[in-house]
Amino acid sequence: MTVSQIFFALLRSEVCGEQLDGKIKSEIKPDIFNSLYAFSKRMELAHLVGAALFKNGLISDTDENAALFRKQQFQAVRRYEQMKYEQQLACGILEQEKIQYIPLKGAVIRDFYPEPWMRTSCDIDILVHQEDLKQAVKSLTEKLGYRFEEEGGHDVSLFSKNKTHIELHYELVEDKYASSAHDILISVWDSKYSYLPDTNRSLRMMTDEMFYFYHIAHIAKHIEEGGCGIRPILDLWLLDKNEKKAGPGKISARDMLLEKGNLLDFANICRRLSEVWFSGAEPDDTTSELQEYIFSGGVYGTVQNHIAIHKKKRGGGAMYALKKIFLPYEIIKHHYPILQKHKWLTPLFEIRRWFKLIFCGGIKRSVRELQINKNTTSEQSEKIADLLRKIGL
Repeated sequence: MTVSQIFFALLRSEVCGEQLDGKIKSEIKPDIFNSLYAFSKRMELAHLVGAALFKNGLISDTDENAALFRKQQFQAVRRYEQMKYEQQLACGILEQEKIQYIPLKGAVIRDFYPEPWMRTSCDIDILVHQEDLKQAVKSLTEKLGYRFEEEGGHDVSLFSKNKTHIELHYELVEDKYASSAHDILISVWDSKYSYLPDTNRSLRMMTDEMFYFYHIAHIAKHIEEGGCGIRPILDLWLLDKNEKKAGPGKISARDMLLEKGNLLDFANICRRLSEVWFSGAEPDDTTSELQEYIFSGGVYGTVQNHIAIHKKKRGGGAMYALKKIFLPYEIIKHHYPILQKHKWLTPLFEIRRWFKLIFCGGIKRSVRELQINKNTTSEQSEKIADLLRKIGL
């Protein structure tokens, strides 16, 4: 068996409730722990793999890498408790200020896992109305001592005193990604897509079909950026298992919204991949290609994948290089949100961006990207473009 096959067998044991059979156990020997740890750590799932190894008696604390797997488990539990604490604080301030908010991503999905600490995340994501953003930031920085980091095209980054990262979103997906989904996602505050569980609170929750739609759109965004990792596909498998328990009505509502946002074909391929990984289904050519792409990109995607995609979109290497020097308005407006109201300032902010690259350490990264662009062949770009077409993106 390959390392990835053993990896998924252990995930199925820990998260999906599948029993490891004797054949798989016989394949898991100390000589693969190095490669198994490296692969699972790269995918940020070593805490689950380690938990499965210890639970099934396949590793002991005296084995090589045992301490590394234990450390990943302890860190996952610690991170969960820390994030839960900070989320309670942040949401408590939003409640005090009567600012409506919607929890996003891991804060919701972890409830579908056997234990909430199993679903790790790098930040806390909360959606607020754009008109409430300034007051929300002011309240969190003044009352909790959060540090303002930066404002992007759809969110504001803050850090708590214990360095927990909080992202206050005021839009769910930027215009340039999963563009057909945008019109649906900007309607998240409508009563048909979100609701107040308790009228005495500011908390809103997405409806099941809207949360599912957003999850698929978010996977699509990361695939278009260079990779999404394994965790979102595991999330999807758990959401689908919950859906089947709830009955066909929920399935139909999800699919209707996905079809409306032109994401149903993509969702179906992601579902097939989740069944291959977590239910033991047979792969096909498309799921195998998508698996290879995800493995190559890791959790956050690679610069190589990103450049290969955008080189194809922008019409070749020369056009890619030109648009790296002069960012198109539809991209630079996400770096400098003021441009969304004052487009005429774009040339000034192009110059500002150049100075930032030169004097703030970005020039090396840009030169590296241009070098990768030079070395990326048209065949590599075409291969990834062909995959995106196959999966509906």
